[in-house]
Amino acid sequence: MDLKNGSVVTEFILLGFSGQWKLQIFFFVTFSLVYGATVLGNILILVTVTFSSMLHSPMYFLLGNLSFLDMCLSSVTTPKMITDLLTEHKTISVGGCMAQMFFMHFFGGAEMTLLIAMAFDRYVAICKPLHYRTIMSRRLLNGLVILSWITGVIHTMSQMVLTVDLPFCGPNVIDHIFCDLPLVIKLACIETYTLELFVISDSGLLSLICFILVLVSYTVILVTVRQRSSAGLSKALSTLSAHITVVTLFFAPCIFIYAWPFNSFSGNKIFSVFYAMITPLLNPIIYTLRNQKMQVAMRQLWFVHVGSTQNF
Repeated sequence: MDLKNGSVVTEFILLGFSGQWKLQIFFFVTFSLVYGATVLGNILILVTVTFSSMLHSPMYFLLGNLSFLDMCLSSVTTPKMITDLLTEHKTISVGGCMAQMFFMHFFGGAEMTLLIAMAFDRYVAICKPLHYRTIMSRRLLNGLVILSWITGVIHTMSQMVLTVDLPFCGPNVIDHIFCDLPLVIKLACIETYTLELFVISDSGLLSLICFILVLVSYTVILVTVRQRSSAGLSKALSTLSAHITVVTLFFAPCIFIYAWPFNSFSGNKIFSVFYAMITPLLNPIIYTLRNQKMQVAMRQLWFVHVGSTQNF
């Protein structure tokens, strides 16, 4: 777009993944399989947690909500990214770009808060087992889930309110696979230094602080268990390893993408793919492969389904 002619940008061009057509087809097939597995895996966890009486406990209630957020977070950008692999001109309207960023930060902010709630749940379960059911009541669980959604709304609105009215009248090329705040803000026709600092503090430092808080909570758990017995430490490590893995996989790309000055930001497509596709896929894999109770519940539901189908 030519700034001198006073033209206004109505769409952005996403460069996506550059390469030969065969490589684009490879990415299309791979990402389609990954996204399909992500949706099916998280739906499987949701169905199992909802209908299995074995899993009607606070930890699995929070896990079901995590699966829902993972599925939504992946669905914000991945379908568009997959279809773009088959098109030569990868464009997205300004409104569509704003919607992508809004929902990505909405679901991301909600998941950030939910992971902290899951860390608190593990702290109560391991350090205060006799009071676990009393503390982690249904009322508190519902409050934590509602709080996570409210946090997501506040997190995304605080940034999008300042971004949605930015004037775009110059370059409209985004060297990325989807719209993201650091790259879109840099295309605005006005000085955005203050907004850049705000986004860094809102998304970057918030991710870093939440990550540190979660790690500190898990460290307190392990220290408390170690003081009680060495045997309990190995059991706690086995229980928490899945949670620590999920937390690290979620927060590491966020910190890498948002906690740096914008002038040094070059949209890292690998980290973005990891954040949008791989992490939501790994969460159900980690929680099912390392959780015998979840596996037993899935088998029981499968046998019940097969039995009811045969009787019918």
